Amino acid sequence: MSTPNSFSAFDQAALDYHSQPVPGKVSVKPSKPCITQRDLALAYSPGVAIPCLEIEKDAANADKYTSRANLVGVISNGTAVLGLGNIGALASKPVMEGKGILFKRFADIDVFDIEVNECDPMTFVETVARLEPTFGGINLEDIKAPECFIIEEELKKRVNIPVLHDDQHGTAVITAAALINALLLQDKKIEDVKIVCLGAGAAGFACMKLIEELGAQKKNMYFLDRKGVIHNNRGDNLPFHKAYFANGTQDTSLEEVMKGADVFLGLSQGNMVSPEMLKSMADKPIIFAMANPTPEINYDIAMATRPDLIMATGRSDHPNQVNNVLGFPFLFRGALDVRATTFNEDMKIAAVHALAKLAREEVPASVLKVYGEKELRFGPQYILPKPFDPRLIEVVPTAVAKAAVATGVARQPISDFKAYAQDLAGRIDQSRTFMRLIAEKAKQQPARLILTEGDDPTIIQAAAIMVSEGLAKPMLLGNINTITSQADRMRISLKDIEVIDPHHENARFSSLADALYFDRKRQGVLRHEAVKILRHNRNIFGSLLVRQGFADGMLTGRTKHYPDALGPILKVLGHDEKTGARHRVYGMYILVMEEHAYFLADCTVNVDMSAQELSEVAVLTAKVAESLGWEAKVAMLSFSNFGSSHHPESSKVAEAVAILHNNHPTLLVDGEMQADTAVNPDILSQYPFSKLQDGANVLIFPTMQAGNIAYKLLKELGGATAIGPILMGLPQPVHVLQTGASVDDIVNMATIASVGAANITA
Repeated sequence: MSTPNSFSAFDQAALDYHSQPVPGKVSVKPSKPCITQRDLALAYSPGVAIPCLEIEKDAANADKYTSRANLVGVISNGTAVLGLGNIGALASKPVMEGKGILFKRFADIDVFDIEVNECDPMTFVETVARLEPTFGGINLEDIKAPECFIIEEELKKRVNIPVLHDDQHGTAVITAAALINALLLQDKKIEDVKIVCLGAGAAGFACMKLIEELGAQKKNMYFLDRKGVIHNNRGDNLPFHKAYFANGTQDTSLEEVMKGADVFLGLSQGNMVSPEMLKSMADKPIIFAMANPTPEINYDIAMATRPDLIMATGRSDHPNQVNNVLGFPFLFRGALDVRATTFNEDMKIAAVHALAKLAREEVPASVLKVYGEKELRFGPQYILPKPFDPRLIEVVPTAVAKAAVATGVARQPISDFKAYAQDLAGRIDQSRTFMRLIAEKAKQQPARLILTEGDDPTIIQAAAIMVSEGLAKPMLLGNINTITSQADRMRISLKDIEVIDPHHENARFSSLADALYFDRKRQGVLRHEAVKILRHNRNIFGSLLVRQGFADGMLTGRTKHYPDALGPILKVLGHDEKTGARHRVYGMYILVMEEHAYFLADCTVNVDMSAQELSEVAVLTAKVAESLGWEAKVAMLSFSNFGSSHHPESSKVAEAVAILHNNHPTLLVDGEMQADTAVNPDILSQYPFSKLQDGANVLIFPTMQAGNIAYKLLKELGGATAIGPILMGLPQPVHVLQTGASVDDIVNMATIASVGAANITA
């Protein structure tokens, strides 16, 4: 049995994530108030009897009076869990909960995960079929082949709701969409190409079957397991899914069958394809090496071996990621919205063509911002949409719903698909995946970040995560022996983490000492005193590393009071003249809510501000929001709505608004206004002259007292995730952490700093 000391830092972080603050990743929350006695009477007895009787009269009323129509069952017996194998139903539960999160975040679908302790396929089918009244659809997950084929087919016969085994069909839909586009670019026809699929499991069979539906010829398709090509003389014991694609009459190795092949599909394990095999393929080959985390052939090796290649993998750090999240949330969204009775081939093929077509369209600027790309254009490096493309929620479910209606399996057909697509766009707010969006930007150009409290165990853990996720290049400042000892104890490798010991002199240290001496020689500081200051004040050391170009940014303050950490930074870095913040720096928090993200300032630095300074902080905060991919809509807050209360404080805010309208006419800003007015479109509609009819996402507070109180209340009572404090007005991204910041807090701030550094160099 494992002991706590046997876990690596990442292992422990994973356990902490799943156990704290409450066990698990999902919970059930009421969607209606249940506070008063009347609420209770409506929610349960006697009021609940009324919808029960309506459903008894007409079963379709269940969709009207219960959550069933938007509820999917994610169901598994744990016999083929990820790369872990047959670990059992109970051990599979964390994976099923995780699938529920993806359903909710990408398509606003609710999930109950159900783990069934049954390996006999027909008994499993009978068990799940009896759950039909609970769900609008069923997502089968992590069930081994060949039982998964039997279970899916038999279950579809017994229930009148859509059933999908995502390991098969989700992967198949994405793969088929990628193949359509790759063939188009390589100028090949699907009916002519020779296709080799290595990996004869559920996903491999589903991919081959769907590709056959799209026009591939079975005589040109070769299905391989561990023994090689599956052929007709293997014997009578071949399971159905292998026998279906049996080709030829004799044993043939992967090396032999790859000769002259146009397409290779890999759903097996890493490093199965050699460069020699790749060289033997036909001109303009297509390689989908989808084993994860190690593809069947290394991406860089493959591209160097065959420059005429188009390649896709299952990895996010290579172009053309085959990611199931492009498929299953949107397949179910479309099926649920028309109350489909099943998933048929037409619905899956509609999703294939919708994905393929979307990749051929011009990519919106918002997607380019997220991924840090100047251009994404249909071609060998872009044959699939990106997972965070906001158009997915509109395009794919609409295509699926249309196919369901056209094939007669929709119980509630949609007539106005344009309006439906617009409704879909409103179901998902980008704030739900805020940090993932920002992380994608950070990964494009990870910054060199100084972490001044490098011997703090929490800082070391955060640095390891920055490296593993590619968010930043951390540089730990501190005693090298202490850092090494702490890392060893937590089983963290320092291989890709630079450690800088301020007591070790080298050429870089000497240059920093010279710079500090030059700054302060007329303030009574001698050269040897500059050396002493560097050794004993890490915030000055780190700030100089940033100023002198040895690092791109810095995080500090986890173990210090905010003013004590900020003071040395200001002395070294000064203020950023380019931003217009000539006199002050400002502090901002990002508050990520369930439905929205808000940018709040000044929450941490300036106790009181003039009208000019309020206008400065508004401009800076809007720039941060825009740099992170958001359209800035700025509200200047007060206790007055557009002159409703005459007071010097509200007049100051009104003056700041006038300055902004005059100096920044393109900035979407208005005020002075009360906080509820700023975020509530219904209240704003009472002021038709306001520029913010849809509500604001950048909230500028008149004093630090107001801003600090507001962000802490939202965090504690509103359940918001607070990211910050983010310093604005400095020439480089240097931020002072909250005292006692957690690993997640530090990683989030490192991500923000990386994006900030990239924006400076862009």
